[in-house]
Amino acid sequence: MTIRMLCAADALRELTRFDTVIDARSPGEYALDHLPGADNWPTLNDQERQEVGTLYKQVGAFEAKKLGASMAAINIGQHIAHHAMAKPKNWQPLLYCWRGGKRSGSLALVLDQIGFQVTLLEGGYKAFRAALVQDTEALAKQFDFRVICGTTGCGKTRLLHALKQQGAQTLDLEGLARHRSSVLGLVPGTVQPSQKAFDTAIWHALSQLDPGQPVYIESESKKVGNVAVPVALMDKVRAATCITIDLPMPHRIQLLMQDYPHFVADPEFFSQRLDALIQLRGKQQIAHWQERLAQGAIEEVVGELLTLHYDPIYLASIERNFTQSKQGGRFALADASAGELSSVTERILGLRSITP
Repeated sequence: MTIRMLCAADALRELTRFDTVIDARSPGEYALDHLPGADNWPTLNDQERQEVGTLYKQVGAFEAKKLGASMAAINIGQHIAHHAMAKPKNWQPLLYCWRGGKRSGSLALVLDQIGFQVTLLEGGYKAFRAALVQDTEALAKQFDFRVICGTTGCGKTRLLHALKQQGAQTLDLEGLARHRSSVLGLVPGTVQPSQKAFDTAIWHALSQLDPGQPVYIESESKKVGNVAVPVALMDKVRAATCITIDLPMPHRIQLLMQDYPHFVADPEFFSQRLDALIQLRGKQQIAHWQERLAQGAIEEVVGELLTLHYDPIYLASIERNFTQSKQGGRFALADASAGELSSVTERILGLRSITP
């Protein structure tokens, strides 16, 4: 048998032709980022990788390679026993590790000798990552984005989901970032992806879309929580057609209380999170809001946060950064009910003649 080699640029287009994509790196490396859909078959686990690396530095390459080989042999045997025994002879896996190919190459050699149709990713994850960054820039330029704009709490995310349910193409950056974008947008118990994993998720989402059809996306900042949107994508989105939605203030307050139930259920936690706004709003204003929360006036605080903090910042940002902000359509939602969102969605999808 012969182990095939695949360059990173080709791998971007051919991932789906493989039965399994196997990441031979350690679980820690895999957790930071990996190829879309990849399974983790670590040739060395995190502790073993550290032990081999330490031996390499303190003693030398030969001793480190002997130790690494003994560990790898055991681990590869376990992967074969646990994951490969039921695979047919025509099973076609794609393997990769970090860069040099030693870890993935060791696993590939055994799988090849068994008789499987094995392919190695040339240059490993590092090469794929470089190709992905370049391809994301090229992909972003292909799409006709339609930007859903509107002040905080007006239902942009719900409208984006409604558009997707109606069959429209969407790119949900907040969903991919696992964050609601604002200073208070971190969801308790939810860990954001690493920057590299966020980049990979965006590339994968874009690669599934049809450039011939519009893509709806929310107006976002350059950063969504702790992760940054790729520059080329942000530049294209900020020059795109904007569709603005409005929602009366009482409904905005109720929507936010529905979408942020952890703050409603735990006003003390809400109060603590407000400390992040001291630099922008001042200690006196934050202390006032915290006092009102302690008194149970959560709706009042949410309303003032919108009028005094979020709305001025958002409107100034839209004016400054989104060049088509006043050229697109504007839609008023009577409320945030499913029926109202569906009605507005149908009207938005009827705007076939929008020119970016």
